[in-house]
Amino acid sequence: MKKPSVQIVYCPKCGWLMRAAWIAQELLTTFVDEIEEVSLKPSEIGGVFDIFLDQKIIFSRKTEGHFPEAKVLKQLIRDIIAPEKNLGHSDTK
Repeated sequence: MKKPSVQIVYCPKCGWLMRAAWIAQELLTTFVDEIEEVSLKPSEIGGVFDIFLDQKIIFSRKTEGHFPEAKVLKQLIRDIIAPEKNLGHSDTK
């Protein structure tokens, strides 16, 4: 069975590459055995910061009105791909 892939679409004109790379690093570190890859894709549309899991959008900065917190994003992805996974300190309130 193929592992899921994550894609982060970000606005390069807004200077969000470093934020996208940081989120990618957090996800790759947390889900080392559960995800196939995390890719970064620059958007041609300004203000975009969207996260896709297997081509299905799971977070949009424009819709939510803010950037995702790493902890919340990890919980969201975990709940979809590995509900039994303990996220350690990211599971604490």
